This record gives sequence, structure tokens and C-alpha cells, in this order.
Amino acid sequence: MSVLVVSAGRILVGDDGRLVRLREAPTEAREPHGGPLLLAGSGGDVRVVDWTDPDAPPPSGRFLGLRASLGTLAVEEARLAGRARQLLEWRQHHRFCGRCGIETRLERNGALRCPSCGLDHFPRVAPAVIVLVHDGDRALLGRHPGLPEGMYSTLAGFVEPGESAEETVHREIHEESGVTVEDLRYQGSQSWPFPHSLMLGYLARYRSGALVREEEELEDLAWFHRDELPRIPPPVTIARTLIDAWLEGRRR
Repeated sequence: MSVLVVSAGRILVGDDGRLVRLREAPTEAREPHGGPLLLAGSGGDVRVVDWTDPDAPPPSGRFLGLRASLGTLAVEEARLAGRARQLLEWRQHHRFCGRCGIETRLERNGALRCPSCGLDHFPRVAPAVIVLVHDGDRALLGRHPGLPEGMYSTLAGFVEPGESAEETVHREIHEESGVTVEDLRYQGSQSWPFPHSLMLGYLARYRSGALVREEEELEDLAWFHRDELPRIPPPVTIARTLIDAWLEGRRR
């Protein structure tokens, strides 16, 4: 069994940017609420521990945010790191029952259960849509403040209560860009642990409307021809998967 160390949403990595798997937990690390957190991973079971000070990592590495690690972690490592962060934060944020305030306990089924009222708390997953809007030769890409310098990406938004994913696509695209779309084509999904989303990816064809940028969400919004794309997200992201599918003319 190996040990992963997480601190304030960041994962312990080595000088090469790859996950550090320790043979045993550092003495300064602590178990999350509920007791040991064990995950199945390639190479055997993995224990996840919490480190209190992200600015003073163990001697074996440095802490790196998951977004920054997308370009260095292998696919399996990224999945493991994302799952570790999500479950650790879920345990931290559900120490007490939201209905009666009593401290929760970890059950064998994986839930955090309130011993007083019996309410079970399971890990939260928030569905969201991510969409590459295109008109054939051009893609509609936006830039929000969290992206690296010069990078543009696809548009995205969370599913609201009562909505289908397709209804969310139409609403979010219109709210963020002012345009309407048609011919939605589902492409796939990706766990997005920032902190607990499931991204549902679509291609959508531009239908009508002039661009009206949602200023609170986006710093810039523009059409880009397929031969003149700006800096775009790395291949491990679903945003890049959507862009590549459009460039290659794939449809589902």
C-alpha cells in the first residue's frame, strides 16, 4: 500500500511533476474525518492523508494544484489525484449532520451517517455541461479569469435543479454569449474535481444571434477560424477533446 498526501486541495508531487507515493504516512500527517481513506489504484491500494500546512510540504516533494498538474500527470494519476481530493474534502466538509448538527460517522457503505437522526451523507457530484459551439469553420471560445495567460476554452455551466443537460446547454450558451444553438451532439464526460463536478461534453452548431459576452463570467469571447486558433487547453481536458472532435469532423 502506498500513501498520497493532500493539502488544501493540492497534491504532493516530485520534481518531475508526477505523484509522490510514500511507503508510509509522515508523522505530521493526519487521517481525514471518519478514519482511514483507502482508494483502489494501479499498483495497489492507496491511502490518502491530510497535511495541514501546504506551504511546508514533506521533504519528499512539493504541493501542486490539480489544475496545474494537468500537463504533468498521466491519465491514471490525474484520476487518482482527483478522487483523493474530492473524497478528502467531502469528509472535511461533512463532519457534522446538516439536519441536526451531530458529528457524523463513516459507515461501511461509504456514507457519513448521523448517529442521531440517521441521515446518510454521500459524496456530492455536481453535473455541468461543457460545449464547443461552432458554425462549421469557426469555433466560439471564451476566456475566463482562471485560465492561463492567453488561453481560450469552451463554454460551460452547471445544471440547475429541474433541467436536463440539453436544456442547460441552450440556457448557458445564451446567457454567456447571447447566441442560440442547435444540433447538439453528446461527445462524452469527464470527472472534473474542482472540486466535485462531472462535465458532460457537447458539440453544438451556431443557429442565430450576435455575440453578447457575459461580463461577470468572461474576460473575452470571440469566433476563431480552425486555422487560427488561440492557445487552447491541454489534451487531457474534455475541452480539448471537444475542440479536437470538431477539428477532425467527428460526430455522434
